[in-house]
Amino acid sequence: MSVTLPPAAGAAATPGGDPAGDNGLAPDQPGVGLWRGAFRRLRRNPTAIAGAVIILLFVLVAVFAPLLTSYQPGAAEDAGQVTPLTVPGPSEDHWLGLDRYGSDMWTQLVYGARQSLLYGVVSTAIGLTLGAGLGALAGGFGALGGRIGGWVDNAVMRFVDIMLSVPSLLLAVSIVAVLGQNAYAVMIAIGVAQVPIFARLLRGSMLSQGKADYVLAAGALGLRKRRIVAGHMVPNAIGPTIVQATLNLATAIIEVAALSYLGLGESDPAVAEWGRMLVAAQERFDSAARLALLPGFAIAITALGFTLLGEAMREALDPRTRR
Repeated sequence: MSVTLPPAAGAAATPGGDPAGDNGLAPDQPGVGLWRGAFRRLRRNPTAIAGAVIILLFVLVAVFAPLLTSYQPGAAEDAGQVTPLTVPGPSEDHWLGLDRYGSDMWTQLVYGARQSLLYGVVSTAIGLTLGAGLGALAGGFGALGGRIGGWVDNAVMRFVDIMLSVPSLLLAVSIVAVLGQNAYAVMIAIGVAQVPIFARLLRGSMLSQGKADYVLAAGALGLRKRRIVAGHMVPNAIGPTIVQATLNLATAIIEVAALSYLGLGESDPAVAEWGRMLVAAQERFDSAARLALLPGFAIAITALGFTLLGEAMREALDPRTRR
């Protein structure tokens, strides 16, 4: 006599009788890795798909900018058509019109995407590297305890608290004012302003794992504390920090535009940048509102894409939000 066993608790049954997911495993079942399960949830999340599509379009435009236009950024091919009262609109040669300097508007937008991507990725990488280093240092010493551990944790976090006491945009403005108006200063300024966010997040994640079973087991097996921190605690705590980096890409793009709007961005007029396009559009907003609306729309949509994907990743990796 054959006996049919019911499916395991928590496993979603498919019409064929197998649990949902590849290889007969649901995304939250034991045996599926954290990142693999999160990726499966992201593939079924409309918010994540929408964010990924926006980011993909943004990256493609930035990478293939020279193929999308026959003009060069900052080149005033038709400056004679611009008058103090009028700026030519869309035409057969310039389907988004010209800007106030006579440059092709579409060219400025696509090359501006390249600059925004470069600034956002590099500045976030700087903030993530420095912040994760401080967070791992403080969290590792704090989680393992001891007099020296507590002293190092307190010293690092007091330094981070001092950085947090200064608004991020004000800190970025101060750094650019010291280093000068150039692309490197902008990326360093925005990256340094993000350091406290990553440091506190990684430290908190590591402290929450200080008494985890795998940490206690590693210590009982005689592993050195340095190996426990670097080989076990950091890899298990870095997930939320990576998700935050995705969200910070949106913030970085907005802050780059803000610095340019304040006159502290890239000073080379041949470099197309969305924030500087907003500055140039102020005097002509009444007669040619598109000069401000188009770069503003590009900034908003790009930031929205990174925000949607980052929030979806946060939900996919958070056990409290899994279904």
